[in-house]
Amino acid sequence: MKKASTAALNMLREQLQRLGPLPDADWELTAPLWQQVEVGRKTVLTAAGDTERYLYFVVEGIQRIYYLKPDGREATLIFTYAPSFSGVFDSMLLQQPSRFSLETLTRSVLLRTHHLQWQQLLRQSPAVDQLAQQAIVRSMSGLMERMAELQCFTAEEKFRTLLQRSPHVMQLIPHKYLANYLGLDASTFSKLLGSVRL
Repeated sequence: MKKASTAALNMLREQLQRLGPLPDADWELTAPLWQQVEVGRKTVLTAAGDTERYLYFVVEGIQRIYYLKPDGREATLIFTYAPSFSGVFDSMLLQQPSRFSLETLTRSVLLRTHHLQWQQLLRQSPAVDQLAQQAIVRSMSGLMERMAELQCFTAEEKFRTLLQRSPHVMQLIPHKYLANYLGLDASTFSKLLGSVRL
């Protein structure tokens, strides 16, 4: 763990400003709270049963949040990659044990801030609080859309939607995780990979 690099902090500031205005004074409160961490691939950052203590911002690498079923199978729920926020948000915000695990799929460079520091910042800065609310609303909207896709779309529709929304993930994320994310078995995913074109 080390002090956050200027480049990483600039990336974070740009991402925050995509959500809305961030005055310089509020950024001055925000920037010192972040530390930079580098972790190897297949590192569990938060295990199911643990309480999430950090909010992460991805500078490099790919992570996933997954649920481990009682029979030992995994269900991949979310991927995060630069520039985006990461962490098991419900566990962090509620400070309750997580039902999900967060792991790195590749070597990752992350900024992180402790949930106590984050909560204090939200009390000090109405501007950052407003941005956090915007981020939560956008995340909820994305999750609702994903639930509808999983429950209503055919395998090919799910695959096409992924290709239209995030074509770059086909090169970033191992296909076994993408198949799992879409709720498809490996053979179905492989067939779609060979036949579906946009």
